[in-house]
Amino acid sequence: MGLAQIVNLLFNLFYLLILARIIFSWIRVSPYDPTWGPIMRFIYQVTDPIMEPVRRMIPPMGGLDFSPMIVLILLSVLQRILVSALI
Repeated sequence: MGLAQIVNLLFNLFYLLILARIIFSWIRVSPYDPTWGPIMRFIYQVTDPIMEPVRRMIPPMGGLDFSPMIVLILLSVLQRILVSALI
């Protein structure tokens, strides 16, 4: 497996984590739930370092948080640049 494939895989895994975070935001799950709590905390710990700076620049408007969509777009652009540079 080449470096470009590994980078591509990591980006795809991060996309899935952000999508899981979006789903968890729609479904109210207690962070203390014995089954879903640890999974939810892991997802938030991994995605927060990228989501928080975007959320500070563009706060939620009218109850809608656009930061996940913006992060997904930025990650997609970065993925294309990095993977094409590594091929």
